[in-house]
Amino acid sequence: MSGERHDASAAAGQHRARSAPDVRARLEAEGLAPAAWSNGPGDRYPVHRHGYDKVIAVERGSIVFGLAGGEPVYLGVGDRLELPAGTDHDAVVGPDGVTCLEAHLAAGTLPGLRRRPAGSW
Repeated sequence: MSGERHDASAAAGQHRARSAPDVRARLEAEGLAPAAWSNGPGDRYPVHRHGYDKVIAVERGSIVFGLAGGEPVYLGVGDRLELPAGTDHDAVVGPDGVTCLEAHLAAGTLPGLRRRPAGSW
């Protein structure tokens, strides 16, 4: 991370202007209670961490998460990120903006960091 710029536009073409209306239903079917949030193109979140586990799924657009000591994680429509508590991360929104659904779990619920591509969960 340390000042790196994560470019969400590089891989965004394959997911541009698509949406996945079933993302919420799939999360709810797992017993999760997702809340939606949206950001505009190029919006950035600085490095931060949470005291809870987080499941994030992209409903529309794209976003790239930067992870301390790891490769950037690209999420497009239908992709999911399982982010354990205490994981340092930043984020850059793709060129078409993003709408994500996010559910919080007690710290230690998730077995580890995992990206799950659309259609695999």
